[in-house]
Amino acid sequence: MQNNTFSGLFVGQHLVTITEVGSTNNFLKEMVANSTPVSEGTVIMAESQTAGRGQQNNKWNSEPGKNLTFSILLKPVFLQLQHQFDLNVAISVGIVNCLQNVLGNGLKVKWPNDIYFDDRKLGGVLIENLVQGQRINNAVIGIGINVNQEEFPEWVPNPVSVRQILQKDYDLQALLSDLCAAIEAAYLMLRAGNFEHLKALYLQNLYWYNSPHLFKAGNEVFEGTITGVEKNGQLSVSFGGLTRLYNFKEIEFLNKHT
Repeated sequence: MQNNTFSGLFVGQHLVTITEVGSTNNFLKEMVANSTPVSEGTVIMAESQTAGRGQQNNKWNSEPGKNLTFSILLKPVFLQLQHQFDLNVAISVGIVNCLQNVLGNGLKVKWPNDIYFDDRKLGGVLIENLVQGQRINNAVIGIGINVNQEEFPEWVPNPVSVRQILQKDYDLQALLSDLCAAIEAAYLMLRAGNFEHLKALYLQNLYWYNSPHLFKAGNEVFEGTITGVEKNGQLSVSFGGLTRLYNFKEIEFLNKHT
């Protein structure tokens, strides 16, 4: 279906709403693989997602009709493959910019791409790039945001929803529209080459940035300070006069909810 309530130039202008799907990312990837003409900015939204995924196939729980589970198709052909984390930075900045207008300054990006409110997980992002040679032809951006869900299974780690924070339901369609506009603005900033500004915004909103906290790497527990994120997406952590770089899943954040 075509939706004209979205204020952006292209993200969300073509919106497909599905009652139930295994994964919006898989649905969108299949559309692209089947040579279906899919315009940049197409959004696939599911009222119920039965096989939602996070990073490295972590499960994503979402009560049907209560949350936002959607995927966006972008075509960042301007982005070299070794700079793919730049897209992650832009998407995260867009989401945080939008949600800060709703929830205030408790919003943070937990590296590499979880969305946190205080010390609880509000949402997550899964970016799957479809590559040809050294270029990214298509990027499928999967986003899950807890909006109106009040109860979560015990296996879901430290969740929180917009409703739990505001103590009232929030309009899903309005939030989707605002998220698409904010993500588009950040993506256009990336396309225009303004990455340093995006990186500064990412670090400004990075969970635990520049303050000492407990981490675990392998069997080692230590107090360290996040000092930055490398161009390739590695997390830079300083402790004991040393600085180490970590890939995703190589380091664990330890706090009372972990």
